[in-house]
Amino acid sequence: MARDILKTLKDEHDQVREMFEQVKDTTDRAVKTRVELLDKIENALIPHAKWEEQVFYPAFKERADREGLQTHAEALAEHHAVENSVIPEVHMAEPGTPEFAGRCKVFGEFVDHHAKEEEKTMFKMAREMFSAEERAQMDEDYEAWKASPDAEKMLVAEKSKAASGGLAAQATRQ
Repeated sequence: MARDILKTLKDEHDQVREMFEQVKDTTDRAVKTRVELLDKIENALIPHAKWEEQVFYPAFKERADREGLQTHAEALAEHHAVENSVIPEVHMAEPGTPEFAGRCKVFGEFVDHHAKEEEKTMFKMAREMFSAEERAQMDEDYEAWKASPDAEKMLVAEKSKAASGGLAAQATRQ
């Protein structure tokens, strides 16, 4: 089967959705499992989101009509909300609490909503904007970038930012 960045991104959406389902199935006693799943979710989601923001979304925006520009703006706003509010809120909660479970549920709902909209609207537009060859090249470039030291550095920095954002918000509330 031919490579296609849209298929790769959708597959990653599905993998993250499954991880959120696994979190939902845990109890408050499953602290280690919850911490491991949150780590796996972030390891999958952060590179995905950053690559979209740095490569896919700008390419999409260049070719978008007015409706596409609105879709682009909405996608960026959703990424921003998750990165700056939702993820730090999850990190503020102790993994063995109902608060953590509730915040992870909201995190999962945000991601699911965003992914569905992207798949239904943005990806449909992108199929018309980009040729199969362009989508295949994006897919190859994405795979290479994810394996690069730059991607690893970005992941470490973003996870640190998310964790410290949770700690900073927690300190201001006490």
